[in-house]
Amino acid sequence: MFATLKLVFVYLALGPIAGIVGIPYTLLVGDITRLYRVAMWITNAGVRAAGIKIEISGFENIPAGRSCIFMSNHVSNLDPPVTIPLLPGRSSVLLKKELMNIPILGKAMRLAKFVPVERGNRRDAAQASVAAAVDALRSGLHILVYPEGTRSPDGRLSTFKKGPFFLAQETKAPIIPIAVSGTQTMMRKGSNAITPGLARVQLLPAIEPSDYATREELMRAVRNAIAEALPLEMKPADYLTMAL
Repeated sequence: MFATLKLVFVYLALGPIAGIVGIPYTLLVGDITRLYRVAMWITNAGVRAAGIKIEISGFENIPAGRSCIFMSNHVSNLDPPVTIPLLPGRSSVLLKKELMNIPILGKAMRLAKFVPVERGNRRDAAQASVAAAVDALRSGLHILVYPEGTRSPDGRLSTFKKGPFFLAQETKAPIIPIAVSGTQTMMRKGSNAITPGLARVQLLPAIEPSDYATREELMRAVRNAIAEALPLEMKPADYLTMAL
């Protein structure tokens, strides 16, 4: 638990200060860029303090001058703090609506145009989330999405939700598949304990939604790309079927 305590200490020591100073400043100047950079620095500092090393590759796959939808597999609560600070520019994130209720942090996430997602099958809530994500993309931000919808219970790539691919087709934004590995053994589902180690983040070649006739074909292409890049023990159970 020592690694967990170090991460929490960094966030508790620096996060409130950044929020108390940064949020009024942001409201005053009308630009969240500086607060976002500070928040990403703190996020990365916490991860490093916990003894997590990060190996990232594939920046050359990000199209210059275009807002992208980054789609990643999800195996650990460490995935967002490991991944988001590494992405260029500013990124919005689709996240659980409940996180927006956290004092100071919730306000900062709203200012950063993070997109709340309500669990369940409410059509109006889903439409509101898509509309907010479209607005974020059209304002020049990237979007990070976990198309599985939740963390994988066993580390293997699971099935994808269709919503993110509707967003991709709606905006024509290029999709950058991301394969994350290593974090599944550092912080397992249901545990708060962190084990230091190496996280690998691979940014894969861009996939253009306009190249696919249907949402299902686009979803299959993205899932296949991520599955191919993951180590054998993280490939989905249906990987051999997918490869045929």
